[in-house]
Amino acid sequence: MRHFAFILFVLFLGSCAQSNYAKLEPIYEKQSLGEIPDYSNLNYWAAHPNKKSPADSLPKELSKTFHPVQLVDVFFIHPTTYLDSNMPYGMNASLHDIKVNIKTDYTTILNQASIFNEVGRIYAPRYRQAHIKAYSPKDQKDTVIAIAAFELAYQDVKAAFEYYMEHENKGRPIVIASHSQGSTHAKRLLREYFDNKPLAKKLVAAYVVGMAIDPADYVQLKPCDQPKAIGCICAWRTYQEGYTPDFVEKERYTSIVTNPISWNTKDTIVDRSLNEGAVLYNFNTITTHVVGAINHGGILWTKKPAFLGSFLYRTKNYHIADYNFYYLSVRKNVAERVHVYLGANNSYTN
Repeated sequence: MRHFAFILFVLFLGSCAQSNYAKLEPIYEKQSLGEIPDYSNLNYWAAHPNKKSPADSLPKELSKTFHPVQLVDVFFIHPTTYLDSNMPYGMNASLHDIKVNIKTDYTTILNQASIFNEVGRIYAPRYRQAHIKAYSPKDQKDTVIAIAAFELAYQDVKAAFEYYMEHENKGRPIVIASHSQGSTHAKRLLREYFDNKPLAKKLVAAYVVGMAIDPADYVQLKPCDQPKAIGCICAWRTYQEGYTPDFVEKERYTSIVTNPISWNTKDTIVDRSLNEGAVLYNFNTITTHVVGAINHGGILWTKKPAFLGSFLYRTKNYHIADYNFYYLSVRKNVAERVHVYLGANNSYTN
């Protein structure tokens, strides 16, 4: 029953993608993407300022107050959407898999990347992502294969970021945002390009969500400890109150965990009544007071979500909804940090 409820919620969040396969497949087929990404070609971007994408979408009730001030760039690294049990392309996804691309665009790009569209131009590269099984190798051979898969995926992300920096950035401030496998790659990207590097001055903030982050991995980048802190890292992994996964208990460090309602290290227990809005299975509807947020030992806890049909939602792992549960809160917070950054760097011009 637990697995059924989890799958049901996945289908809720991905219903738009499922219903649009037939309509969108002919468009995707015309792209004929090759296996080595060429990031000068817009087809290799799930979201880009020069193409229309689900990242431009907005829940209906926000549309009347939508006043974009896109003075920063958002480099968004999407999570795993290569989930086929038969692994048709091996351990890394094909860039011309139509259903994987549509699933990417109409789940994570729609529900996660769109959070940032008021304050930033969104760049979200397609990359040869590792299959979900790469996170659970069974033996030493599988481990070697999984490491190679993640390395290939990261090299694509790295190539996309370098192309973006050379051809698109033009000195603009940057927000790094990611989820799940995207955060696996974002952690490394931050180490290699931002931590204790000149580019750190351009970092508004990094929202590296859904993965454990060892604060000791960074020399200069610190966890965000205030709602208006800039040049820092926000991170959380969401589970039901009282539940700590076995793998978390085995972690040798306490991960960065940011409370995505209070955004500070003082108010670490926040009731659901202060959560202004989640986006669930209907993207156009913002649902208030769905979950709270409790910082607990490197993870985020919340009481069981409260929404229509939540009685079917039996899983204690809320990973898939890390962003969805706090959609409006993240949206407002990134806007606040951008405002602070631009005020502190008033010599910046677009």
